[in-house]
Amino acid sequence: MILQAKAITRNFGSLQVLKGINLDIAPQEIVSITGPSGAGKTTLLQILGTLDSPNGGELSIDGKLVNNLNSKALAAFRNTKLGFIFQFHHLLPEFTALENVSLPGLLAGKSTNSVKAKATELLERLGLGHRLNHRPTEMSGGEQQRAAVARALVNEPAIVFADEPSGNLDSTNADDLHQLFFQLRDEFKQTFVIVTHNEILAEMADRRIRLRDGLIEA
Repeated sequence: MILQAKAITRNFGSLQVLKGINLDIAPQEIVSITGPSGAGKTTLLQILGTLDSPNGGELSIDGKLVNNLNSKALAAFRNTKLGFIFQFHHLLPEFTALENVSLPGLLAGKSTNSVKAKATELLERLGLGHRLNHRPTEMSGGEQQRAAVARALVNEPAIVFADEPSGNLDSTNADDLHQLFFQLRDEFKQTFVIVTHNEILAEMADRRIRLRDGLIEA
């Protein structure tokens, strides 16, 4: 398994949001996580993506038990092993598409030339070869989200986590993005874990996980 979560719990004060999550994800699997508001979907995604820490349980990613990593080691692991796609892109407005996509590779200490070559390759693959030197304000919403996808892939991560990735897109761009995930899985052997309210995307996934009241529904 590329990811194994065992008995994951998360409390916020007296409120228990996650009540013992057990989840295994296989390499090259596309998993959707759905459920009503307040079910714990984003909290679970943040814990699986090491952006938040559980109060209890164990998390292993790509054979590494991440619970006991210190903050510096965890940040390095996250940057090189995990990719993230968010609803609102989170591209840096002062940087071009190429610079935004290159940033995770540069932070990982890779050479500038190799990172820019990889970033250019990904942007061209995602239909943004003509936008390399454009800033986010000069791109459409769909183009910005594809740039965010390229950024998530530049370090060739073990898993890409996506939180409502098509929630800010119109139906045409959303459909294009959904198809893109499956194309990237086939081309790059990528694994995706996606929190979504989009029923089409949820049903397209290899497996759908439904959360309710902090637990996975049977």
